Amino acid sequence: MCIRDRALETLARVEAIAPASTFVVAHEALAHYARRDFDRAQERFEALRAADPYRLEQLDIYSNVLYVKEARAELSRLAHAATRAEKYRPETCCVVGNYYSLKAQHERAVLYFQRALKLDRGCLSAWTLMGHEYIEMKNTAAAIEAYRRAVDVNARDYRAWYGLGQTYEILNMYFYALYYYRKAAVLRPRDARMWIAIAQCYEKLNRDEDAIKGYERAAQHDDQEGHALLKLARLHRGRASHDEAFACYSHYARLHNDTDAADLGDATAEALLYLATAHKKSERYDEAQTCLGKLLDYPGPEKLEAQAMLREIRALVDPASSVPADVMGDL
Repeated sequence: MCIRDRALETLARVEAIAPASTFVVAHEALAHYARRDFDRAQERFEALRAADPYRLEQLDIYSNVLYVKEARAELSRLAHAATRAEKYRPETCCVVGNYYSLKAQHERAVLYFQRALKLDRGCLSAWTLMGHEYIEMKNTAAAIEAYRRAVDVNARDYRAWYGLGQTYEILNMYFYALYYYRKAAVLRPRDARMWIAIAQCYEKLNRDEDAIKGYERAAQHDDQEGHALLKLARLHRGRASHDEAFACYSHYARLHNDTDAADLGDATAEALLYLATAHKKSERYDEAQTCLGKLLDYPGPEKLEAQAMLREIRALVDPASSVPADVMGDL
């Protein structure tokens, strides 16, 4: 059990003793946010606002949750409520800045983050979020400056270190990017995104062995979408390590097994086609047909490949079915 899970258990026990404590509810919301459980974090933040509608502390974190969930209507309501409560607070400015960022109005977002910093030069959220906006605006020099200021405020803010890594990766300065990504990974060792970022840098440096280790580390730590598995499968496939590639593609396909055929992504279609080809080579025709069947409603080019492979498999399973009707009549 990680430290955040233990913290949540402790907070639950405290809440049983003091159920009306907004302090406990606020820290439960922050713990869920740290675990990237945004649905649960939003639920706790909403309970906090119901108990204390005029509370502005941690409201910038709540706006981050709504931003990640792309909940524009809720974020708009939060920005209006914060502005009515107290316009000149750093938290309010951060909430409004996030709202404009979600609307892709990055210049206005930066303006509000700058206002937050005029009110409090040590506002960590404002420095980090402003760095994100400068990245969107392709202003890498300003982004680096903002992230460095965030690190000066709190050297344990993984988001700033990760942002620096992203900025240097955009600049194709991969050794610098690796340095900052490693700093972030030390602070968030169970976050798959940190290890994926490190592995991608190694991949761009043609250090495939190190990249594989990074992706394997990411796959062990809550890589819910299977991004690391897909990267691993492609690396192993490129190195002709077909057993390892097959295992990674199989795991990736299982993660997306419930997806409707019409909604299959390109990566899932890639995995299914690879698995079908491998099953066909090993004469596991039933398994191959199962994989190919999921591609028949897929709109991409894999559909045509699946249809052709299905015809080949049926001809192998039942050679008579492949003989043309006019030839059968002559016989």
